[in-house]
Amino acid sequence: MALVQGHEFPDDLFYDVENQVWYAPLPDGTVRAGYTSWAASLVGEVLVFMPKRVGQSFEKGRWFAMLEGGKWVGPARAAFDGTVVAQNQALIDRPGLLSRDPFGEGWMLIVRPAGDNWREGLAHGESVGEKVEAWIAGGSYKEQAG
Repeated sequence: MALVQGHEFPDDLFYDVENQVWYAPLPDGTVRAGYTSWAASLVGEVLVFMPKRVGQSFEKGRWFAMLEGGKWVGPARAAFDGTVVAQNQALIDRPGLLSRDPFGEGWMLIVRPAGDNWREGLAHGESVGEKVEAWIAGGSYKEQAG
């Protein structure tokens, strides 16, 4: 497990480093998605979580959930094309779960990727820590935060 600035990045997950979204493949071919703990710390206490509706499709680079926090308001962007299969109703009801348990009860969505190549371009395994540290050092996340 990588540790970056005090935040854990489990190496069994796949990461869209630029958007700080993690993906966990599920046995039925769907994928669970959530925000990293590092991203959650930048958002602050999450006040509102609004995911796309079940059955809605989304495109790579476009939003599949919107978040409003104490420090930031904006989209969670998808790393690949797909369709929303399930929303985390507990997170809709109690958005603070994302801040408290982003890799557990604070997951956002379960999605069905449009293709088998959904892992392309995502960080995985031992290289995750280095990639996240380099991305943070580059400072591009500050532009996204406005």
